[in-house]
Amino acid sequence: MKKITTEIKWAVVFTLMTFAWMFIEKAAGLHDVHIDKHPIYTNFIAIPAIAIYVFTLLDKRKNHYGGAMTYGQGVKCGLIVTGFVTLLSPLSQYVTSTFITPDYFANVIKYSVSHNYMIQQEAEDYFNLKSYIIQGLMGAPVMGIITTLIVAAFTRKNSVI
Repeated sequence: MKKITTEIKWAVVFTLMTFAWMFIEKAAGLHDVHIDKHPIYTNFIAIPAIAIYVFTLLDKRKNHYGGAMTYGQGVKCGLIVTGFVTLLSPLSQYVTSTFITPDYFANVIKYSVSHNYMIQQEAEDYFNLKSYIIQGLMGAPVMGIITTLIVAAFTRKNSVI
């Protein structure tokens, strides 16, 4: 367990960051008044998400591998973080949808239907907690793996001997 405390810590930080991001989106009106802009601005969550992966791998390199880390060690660390982030994603989505922004689904359904992007049933089938949990369980590992493979290349460091 001690071998993966860094990964667990950063997966929790990642989840807390997503809560903060959702609060910011809600406060900015992206879940109601400015819902039309939500599909654009929500993508900027990639910036702190990637930063957290960088901090994770740098933390692991410094405090677990003594300042040197191979690409493979970085990938392993990132994949473990991705696993924990994926496991936490249903809880994260539940907290977000229930406590942070409980009206989001109703608002986005109304917007999508009123702008003829979807018919009512399609919108209801897509914009709901179950659908978003499934999307998170599929999206988190895909994005985590891609991020890990890239970040590990930049955070590797050969030992100086």
